[in-house]
Amino acid sequence: MSTILQILVVLIIVLYIAALFFIVCYSVTQCNLMLRYLLYKKKYVAAQQPVKQFLDLPMVTVQLPVYNEKYVAGRLIDCIAQLDYPKDKLEIQVLDDSTDETTSLVAEKIVQLKSNLTIKHIRRTNRSGYKAGALKEGLALSSGELIAIFDADFLPAKDFLLKAVPYFADSNVGMVQTKWAWINKNSSFITKVQAFALDAHFSIEQVGRNIGNGFINFNGTAGIWRKACIIDAGNWQADTLTEDLDLSYRAQLKDWKFVYLEDVNAPSELPPVMSAVKTQQYRWNKGGAETARKHLRSVIFSHKSFSVKWHAAMHLLTSGVFLSAFSCAILSVPVLVISHYYPYYGSFLNLANYGFISFLLLGLMYLVATMTQYKSKWESIGVFLKTMPVFLALSMGLSLHNALAVLQGYRGKKSPFVRTPKFNITGQHNRWSSNQYLKKDFNKLTVAESGMMLYFAAGIFLAFQFHDFSLFIFHMFLAMGYGIVVWLTLFENGHQAVKKILTVESCKELLSLEG
Repeated sequence: MSTILQILVVLIIVLYIAALFFIVCYSVTQCNLMLRYLLYKKKYVAAQQPVKQFLDLPMVTVQLPVYNEKYVAGRLIDCIAQLDYPKDKLEIQVLDDSTDETTSLVAEKIVQLKSNLTIKHIRRTNRSGYKAGALKEGLALSSGELIAIFDADFLPAKDFLLKAVPYFADSNVGMVQTKWAWINKNSSFITKVQAFALDAHFSIEQVGRNIGNGFINFNGTAGIWRKACIIDAGNWQADTLTEDLDLSYRAQLKDWKFVYLEDVNAPSELPPVMSAVKTQQYRWNKGGAETARKHLRSVIFSHKSFSVKWHAAMHLLTSGVFLSAFSCAILSVPVLVISHYYPYYGSFLNLANYGFISFLLLGLMYLVATMTQYKSKWESIGVFLKTMPVFLALSMGLSLHNALAVLQGYRGKKSPFVRTPKFNITGQHNRWSSNQYLKKDFNKLTVAESGMMLYFAAGIFLAFQFHDFSLFIFHMFLAMGYGIVVWLTLFENGHQAVKKILTVESCKELLSLEG
């Protein structure tokens, strides 16, 4: 073997093992959160109950940031208007940056409700700072001691404020976050997989971190802030795409206490199409990487305990899992070749492949999370067995897309805040193809994802050629995952093409016939 080839082989092996090692560290950390959840959840809930009570309920400002949300804006405002809270203690701000008919729909709705509520329609001359900028401007105009925030697709229950506000009787509490629930979970297999993944975050992760007095995050919506906490932490800032995670870390680094309420649900809508899922994933993963870049050093050198620092670091580096997963995936085919042609490295690589046990550890965490969602143990196991393989495949199929987002975040490359389109889908039979906010997503990335599908199909072929099936299941999930992502992208673009033909070309044809 030539020196250059030997260096290349060693480099591939080192990078492959490093990527696997990070995934193992992340998986072990997630299992630690799971154990906390199982062992201490009951004590945590009991200890979490408010000790102090308000003699007089505080003023609450509810902020509703909207941007081109014509399908759901009216539904949102109607829902918030029904909140059970003293009307003289409630102020509603519709922070409307829209550039379409959403603005007129909001204005009409406010006229209908203004006689019974304090509700303000706040418009900006520009969209500076995107959502963070809108929240900051609304904060400056707010009257509330507490600030509740709901995105356009959320439908909180009437008693939401009455359940969450009492926790602020403790003057150290800076933010209360509630659990997201789903109004369209069974809409499609995409929504089922998203609910499966997010339920783990809103049960195991948030509760597990909160039990250990660790850093948790405001999820951008369905939570309440103390206004003084926001200002003390430096107010809303738009230098990351996850302004919620950023403010959460700044506040907790200043020792504000955060409370998570798993038993208070806020129903919301899951993106039903791949292009919307990608938009959301891009923002979350790039923003997470940007926030890690901004705060990881401060966390490491903070006065917090080692356990809190470790969990916070893994939390901030969560999006890095996609970068590690993609690195591990792309290197796995060369690793297969190295194992065959250079047996000296083969035994070493076979030992490294035990790192894939991390997927079993993650599976255990998702099983526990699924069991929290269903009364029947056997039903939850059935749901887990049906959903986990699809979740793994889809996660792997999105690894290139998400890895690129993470790389941009770590590099500090800036991009605009692109909000996830909303659809007002509540059941299984609602249509999404007529949504005017849905954009075509067939681009160079789709071509690259098609190439990835063929690349990992080649890995499957090599397994039979070399009679080495150590990576066969991994490559099978990768090929299947990229195949699903590409197929869904083509399917959705097909719908858009049909819509365009029906709405434009058919009209032209009819006009020409009339002529």
